[in-house]
Amino acid sequence: MNTSIDASIPVLTEIILPVTETVDQALAEAGTVTAATTSSSPLPNPPPAIIAQADAEATNVSVPEEHWQTLEQSLKEDVLKHVLARVDFVLEHRVRDNLADVLQTAVEGLANEIRAGLKNSLEELVTRAVTQEINKVKNSK
Repeated sequence: MNTSIDASIPVLTEIILPVTETVDQALAEAGTVTAATTSSSPLPNPPPAIIAQADAEATNVSVPEEHWQTLEQSLKEDVLKHVLARVDFVLEHRVRDNLADVLQTAVEGLANEIRAGLKNSLEELVTRAVTQEINKVKNSK
């Protein structure tokens, strides 16, 4: 019998707020969020213009067209900054991983070449030394 509890299933002791209260609470908390808590979030904090726009929608106040354009531009810039930062991060890791693989292959190839060259040199050296010793023994008789 499995006794683990799925965290996504609400239990009777939890209080589930209506959607409007949850939005109001999230907007209130958004004003007090610190930079330390936002560094690990996948998306940047909404700019104050977005919070103001959400408040305006909540109270059904019409928003001027200029405000919409400013809001759109601000949102575009924030999303672009976030995406570019993420692209840089992913690209850096992929380049680092691929470069590590390439360097490992190059080092292995270089080690094999050095090993083969050293083997040939030692073979020649030993052959010459043995030949010289044999010649010395033959000449001394």
